[in-house]
Amino acid sequence: MDDCQVAIIMEIPYVTNWTDSELTQHSLSSAMSSQLISLASLLLLLFTFPSQSESDNLFCDAGTVHGEPKCGIKSSSSSSKILIKGGTVVNAHHQEIADVYVEDGIIVAVHPNIKVGDDVTVLDATGKYVMPGAGVDFLFLLMNFIIHVGRSETLEVSAYFFVYLTTTNALPGTLTGGIDPHTHLAMEFMGTETIDDFFSGQAAALAGGTTMHIDFIIPVDGSLTAGFEAYKKKAKNSCMDYGFHMAITKWNEVVSEEMEVMVKEKGINSFKFFMAYKGSFMINDDLLLEGLKRCKSLGALAMVHAENGDAVFEGQKRMIELGITGPEGHALSRPPLLEGEATSRAIRLAKFVNTPLYVVHVMSIDAMEEISKARKSGMITLILYVMSPPIRASGHDKALQAALATGVLQLVGTDHCTFNSTQKTYGIDDFRKIPNGVNGIEERMHLVWDTMVETGRISVTDYVRITSTECARIFNIYPRKGAILVGSDADIIILNPNSSFEITATSHHSRSDTNVYEGRRGKGKVEVTIAGGRIVWENDELKIVPGSGKYIEMLPFSYLYDGIEKADAKYLSSLKAPVKRFTSTA
Repeated sequence: MDDCQVAIIMEIPYVTNWTDSELTQHSLSSAMSSQLISLASLLLLLFTFPSQSESDNLFCDAGTVHGEPKCGIKSSSSSSKILIKGGTVVNAHHQEIADVYVEDGIIVAVHPNIKVGDDVTVLDATGKYVMPGAGVDFLFLLMNFIIHVGRSETLEVSAYFFVYLTTTNALPGTLTGGIDPHTHLAMEFMGTETIDDFFSGQAAALAGGTTMHIDFIIPVDGSLTAGFEAYKKKAKNSCMDYGFHMAITKWNEVVSEEMEVMVKEKGINSFKFFMAYKGSFMINDDLLLEGLKRCKSLGALAMVHAENGDAVFEGQKRMIELGITGPEGHALSRPPLLEGEATSRAIRLAKFVNTPLYVVHVMSIDAMEEISKARKSGMITLILYVMSPPIRASGHDKALQAALATGVLQLVGTDHCTFNSTQKTYGIDDFRKIPNGVNGIEERMHLVWDTMVETGRISVTDYVRITSTECARIFNIYPRKGAILVGSDADIIILNPNSSFEITATSHHSRSDTNVYEGRRGKGKVEVTIAGGRIVWENDELKIVPGSGKYIEMLPFSYLYDGIEKADAKYLSSLKAPVKRFTSTA
């Protein structure tokens, strides 16, 4: 079983701890601008921040309007024929100066000096990068990184985002639209619902250069079919392409049969199992083994939230007994060793079954070391950061960044899961009731570029790989997605590495009244986003149509399953070796 392939996805939790005095004396802007370090990512705010008038938000409620546009969002009227001229076209393994011609939503030609007629919209990308749309927020494979921000008694911030390093002084060009593999839009959670639905969340994504995302379906009373139908309704106003992961919140024969329906009829090829959240989503090892075996038989990717749920539950009780009821109790109740233990256990169970594994919410050296060991033994490791586990002490972030730079971590995602400041107060007296989650779907591409490419830590081609291409390959939608190739979907961004950006809650497109990156400035700006062959973001203006997004079915048996049958055969063959037995004569 040494040849077993394990795909591990790591997610980073977000925790923000403020003293009572600071909550009343400081705004989010001043706190974040003074303490966020350059590698800031998506943060999970577990407390309240000063609210902001919704009228100041560029998005407003246009998601429910099909007639006249509102709040600066206009219906797309762009031509079905687009020529992007003179940019540096970047794919995961190659870049070249070329033109890109798009017709009816498909890339038709990629080569220099393409000639077109007068009925074609021409975009000049000279000195810019033309790349695949970044951000299939599948809620699946993402490479994220953690930052620790804070003074000793004030603010702790944990964050995750896709970080890929690229060379400095990059020339502008064309890139494929990004894929965000981990999002939660219109999700009912902890007694409330995320503030961003499929329209507002996708609008924010498009403004940031993400052209597809993968969201998690939460079953309805354990029913996968009911959950799928509910989320299809939630997504009816989508304005960009999307896919689904499916969470498994209980286990029985009906669920097992429904998994097959999801894979063979509904286009879902990944399932998430919870080793945490005792009393609600958590399943034991016996049921996890059944789920891993079922995923393998279907060619689907098994995903796990790896924390020891029994121990976390005990840790929470301990904090309450000690009178620690504020946000700081969240991190204290679930230390890194509990994450490392569950990660190790999940990897070993997946190896026993010989099936790929996706580990979400990786936030610590403890978990990272287990993943590194798994990859060295031949397992395929995929990494993503999400909310819980919580922020870790300084040092964990450096280890995760190094893992990303060296290829141990392969993808970047956001776990965009937004709640407004009012919702955050639900747990003001009990950290267990704070809705976990923050924004990131709009900010990811800019932060990754500024943090990783602008600093020269990864190449431009690596940037494309970790924000788009590898995600498309893992979820079996490459080269339709994740590439600028003839025949690929026209999901494209034009990024100007010499342009600057600033992040504020008054200019973002999420419905959230706060932004964890408030005041963050950097270089590398997405100036144009093309989704499905339509120009949807240009001149800092959205041009989107509710209902124009498509559900993308994802087939089973991705490249992660290459070699699985051979490894199984080798293992079974080893069991057939003759065994010599001796009978005692005593």
